[in-house]
Amino acid sequence: MQRHITVVCVSFFILFSVTSIAIADDWQHLFNGKDLAGWHGVGAPAKNWSAKNGVLTCSGTAGAQWLATDKQYADFELTLEFKVPANGNSGVFIRAPQEGAPWVKGMEIQILDDYGDKWNNLKPAQFTGSIYAVVAPSKRVTKKAGQWQTMLIHCVGRRVQVTINGQKVVDANLDNFGEQAKKVPGLNRTTGHIGLQNHGAPISFRNIRLREITVDADSDEKTGK
Repeated sequence: MQRHITVVCVSFFILFSVTSIAIADDWQHLFNGKDLAGWHGVGAPAKNWSAKNGVLTCSGTAGAQWLATDKQYADFELTLEFKVPANGNSGVFIRAPQEGAPWVKGMEIQILDDYGDKWNNLKPAQFTGSIYAVVAPSKRVTKKAGQWQTMLIHCVGRRVQVTINGQKVVDANLDNFGEQAKKVPGLNRTTGHIGLQNHGAPISFRNIRLREITVDADSDEKTGK
C-alpha cells in the first residue's frame, strides 16, 4: 500500500511539473545573419545598423536610437553573443514599448565595457548584466573589451535571471522592487519588444536566439517566488 501511495504522489508531481511550464522545443533565430529582417529602427531609420557574415553591428553614429523586433514577447529565454569596444556601452531591452525611453518604460539588461576608465564612477546597477538602475549583478564576470561574450536572459512572469559568460549574476523577483518601479515602470510590463541599444559607440551581436515559454498563472515561475 505504501508503495502505491508513493507512486501516485510522484506521478502527481511529474504531472504538475509538466503542466505548469511549457518551453518551446526550438530556438528561434531572431537575426538571420544577413539582413535586418524581423527588426526595425526606433526613432529614425536603421541606417546605423548593418548585417554581415552573421554579425549585427551598430556603428554608434546617428540613426536609429535602438533596434526593435517586429514581434513582441512576454515570457521567454533569450541568448546572444555581444562584443563591446573599449569604453563601449549598449544594452538589451526586454518587454519594451516603442514609445518612451525603453530602459524606463521597459527594462534594460546592461552591456558595458566594465573595465573602461570612462565608467569608474558608475553605480553597481549600471554594469554588465544588471537590470539597469534596478538590480546590480552579484559579481563581475565580464571579459576585457573586444572579445565575444555570452548573455542569457530568462524572463518569465515576475522573475528575471541574467547569466553572463556562463555565470548567473541576476536572479530577481520584480515584485521585490516596488520602490524602483516608481522610476522604472517598465518593471510592471508583461510583454513588449526585444531591443538592441545604440549608445553612441560601436557594438556587435551575433547568434541572437529566443524560445518562448508558457507558464500557468499560479506557478512559482509566473509569480516570481
